[in-house]
Amino acid sequence: MVVIMALSLLSPVFGNGDMIPVLYTADGEDISPPLEWEFEGEAGSYALICVDLDAPGGEWVHWVAYNIPGDSMSLAEGIPAVERLENGTLQGINSWGMTGYGGPAPPSGKHRYVFTLYALEGMLHLEAGATSEELLAAMEGNIVSKDILMGEYTRDR
Repeated sequence: MVVIMALSLLSPVFGNGDMIPVLYTADGEDISPPLEWEFEGEAGSYALICVDLDAPGGEWVHWVAYNIPGDSMSLAEGIPAVERLENGTLQGINSWGMTGYGGPAPPSGKHRYVFTLYALEGMLHLEAGATSEELLAAMEGNIVSKDILMGEYTRDR
């Protein structure tokens, strides 16, 4: 019998389905929002992918982070755009070809931005600078649990 442990992802600055504050978008300071999570089990590490589901050319990746230590329960606001954080967390390449977080910048209309957090059995053998596709492939068979947080943003206000 497989037991699925509950993972719960949230942000103190927007609720699931709510508008993402301008501060965390290309129209504001373009800094990463704070994220927090609770996990009933034990994780060897966590990984995060943020995508715009409504981008004109298909999913647009805004953030890739992995090997977040298993004892972590949050990512602070304004994570620097570096490949390796002080705690060992690695960041990958977003759809702009840059390291770290890139905030919402929809060309028109309301877009949905999905932050997916994965609890993993262990650390990944993946160098810094991985794409979301490389991360997903590396996580295969290693995912213990996952949860999503969806925020929306529009420039049509």
